[in-house]
Formats: sequence, structure tokens, C-alpha cells
Amino acid sequence: MESITPTSRVTPLDSSSFDDFIEQQSGAVLIDFWAPWCGPCQALAPTLERVAARFEGQLAVRKINVDEASAIAGGFGVRSIPTLILFKDGQALSQVVGLQSDEQLAAWIRTAL
Repeated sequence: MESITPTSRVTPLDSSSFDDFIEQQSGAVLIDFWAPWCGPCQALAPTLERVAARFEGQLAVRKINVDEASAIAGGFGVRSIPTLILFKDGQALSQVVGLQSDEQLAAWIRTAL
């Protein structure tokens, strides 16, 4: 089970909450497809927290555990993790795979704002 600090800006979704969350969001959403055993996923977590803080009010950042939501991950073609998918108004726009820097993510996110 992952631990989420009370100040975490990157909160988890699960199979039952994912569709409703995406459909109800207007604007940009970044979803991190990850797993607790994935080293690169763990390494990316602090970067996602910083990006969530930087774009607070403009972007919702969530994560979904691929082991617990394999059907959702498969539906989006997630084959490697971490995979980040950027949504706008409920539609998937683009995705990146692997570790990204703060600046790489910021430039990518700006395409959806």
C-alpha cells in the first residue's frame, strides 16, 4: 500500500473512481500510471509533486496503480511505467513514458493549458 503524505498534491485514483474523475474534470489532468515496485516510478514521485504545486489551480495530478487497475492501463496502451497521460476536458491528448525532469513536464503540460 502506498503512503500519501497529508500534504500530497498527487492523489490516487482506482478502477472505480477513474472514469468519473476524468469525465467530471474541465481543463487539464495529468495521470501517472505507476506501481509501488517500480523504481523509476518512485523516482518520479517528487517531480510530480513539484509540478502539481507549480501548476496548482490549472492542472489536476493523479496517479493510478497499474497492478490494481490493469484494465484501465491496458485501455490506454500503457506497456511501460511510469507512463504519464495528459488529458484535457476528459480526452487523452498525449503521453510520455519514463522519467522526466521538472522542465520537460512543465513544457509538455503547457501544451494543454
